[in-house]
Amino acid sequence: MPPWNPLLGHLYFCYKITSKLPKDAHPNYLPNMARRELPNLGPNFYLDTWPFGPQMLVVASTKGLYQITQEHSLRKHPGLRYFLQPIAEGLDLVTMEGDLWKTWRGIFSPGFSAMYLSSLTKGIIEETEQFCRNLQQLAQSQKLFRMKDLTDNLTMDIIGRIVMNAQLGSQVQSNPLVDGLRMQVKWCTFGADTNPFKRYNPARPVIHWYNSQRMNAYVTRVIDSRFAELRSGEDNTEKANKSIIDLVLTAYLSDNATKSLPDMDKTFKRFAMNQIKLFLFSGHDTTSSTVCYIFYTLATKHDVLVRVRAEHHSVFGMDSSRTATLITANPHLMNQLPYTVAVIKEVLRMYPAVSGTRIGEHDFNVVDEAGQHFPTQDFLVWDVVQGIHRDPGYWQRPDEFIPERWLAAPGDPLHPIKGAYRPFSHGPRNCIGQELAMIEMKIIMALAARQFDITLGYRELDQANKSNDIKTVYGERGYQVQRAQPQGDLPCYVATVNG
Repeated sequence: MPPWNPLLGHLYFCYKITSKLPKDAHPNYLPNMARRELPNLGPNFYLDTWPFGPQMLVVASTKGLYQITQEHSLRKHPGLRYFLQPIAEGLDLVTMEGDLWKTWRGIFSPGFSAMYLSSLTKGIIEETEQFCRNLQQLAQSQKLFRMKDLTDNLTMDIIGRIVMNAQLGSQVQSNPLVDGLRMQVKWCTFGADTNPFKRYNPARPVIHWYNSQRMNAYVTRVIDSRFAELRSGEDNTEKANKSIIDLVLTAYLSDNATKSLPDMDKTFKRFAMNQIKLFLFSGHDTTSSTVCYIFYTLATKHDVLVRVRAEHHSVFGMDSSRTATLITANPHLMNQLPYTVAVIKEVLRMYPAVSGTRIGEHDFNVVDEAGQHFPTQDFLVWDVVQGIHRDPGYWQRPDEFIPERWLAAPGDPLHPIKGAYRPFSHGPRNCIGQELAMIEMKIIMALAARQFDITLGYRELDQANKSNDIKTVYGERGYQVQRAQPQGDLPCYVATVNG
């Protein structure tokens, strides 16, 4: 492990690392920067940050991550449950365990299959077309804007359509469910704040209660309406608009076909409602950040943009205005975009939106390739995706954006090593929404990449906020902050192609 001080633990070491990073840089940079500072430090090591944080075991090796996520899936850390409690009331697929998790994962998994999601392409396209109209307006105004604001609204509207067939319309107007969720998230905490005024703010429970009432009222109306229509047999919704909750409620009615069901079981309804809120939060936030990094990449790497556009020309034809119509008529066209998919995968490698924290267990050790044992009992086990995605032991030229690595044949030095790519985690508890995220990102690129040119606005941002602070990580101005989005929420300008 890094040099340890009997009084300070690893606090001074962590300070030396973080002092070389921007003040708002995401904590996920720390483990990899530590390894670059200490080349002989392996991918698995301990960090002692008491009393400001828990004692933790960093795990960033393929073997170690396999052990804690697949071979023996460690339980999620209580801090994550504490954060999600105001959103999903402790009834969420992220922190559920045992048979309860298996039951609800099984209920929702069919709706997130690639086959089922392909039938919902029309809704994703319609929301993306509104996103393009918003970009068109910004191009006409020539004003600096923050891309994350737009992508947050886009992905929120998409997940609303896909999960509950609700046209939230947050791209064009305010919505009580969306407003309540966003306010709720702002007041969420992992319960480990060092500032007591923030940690024990008396306003937090009142604000959480109020926002929960707003969100629950909205989602309840949607579930009750769909349940009544499906139960009566008077549902006229087209197959292309059948949301995931429709699929879940249809299965529920089928399982209870021999029973008289004047109302939905209250427990079932409560669990379903909280999964919907979880999907709205996690399904929009992570994808939104990744979409920002797609635009960041297309704005900073002209050769990648040229090749993406060439691929879209070859698949959809030269008239970009027909792309939406073509994909709606034949969603399988999206399977003919290998370079576009390679770009998305490389974005996810370089700018992963998540990492994981788990609870160590008695008599469970992580064992590395050399046979060294790392006890996990009483430790927070940190599944560091950023660390393994930037590790030169697994990736050729890890700090370079190379989509071709995803097109390389086995045996090629660029070909990814099995288990080293983990943006959606691995194992039984991997991300349930990964297929949806990939479909969204392909459609967004297909509709926007040929219509718009993005120019970064960091120079203007820095001129307005003059300071001598460090402003890059790995030479990137758009480094990750907070919930893994680009710093400054990606300030930029947009122009129409040939406009």
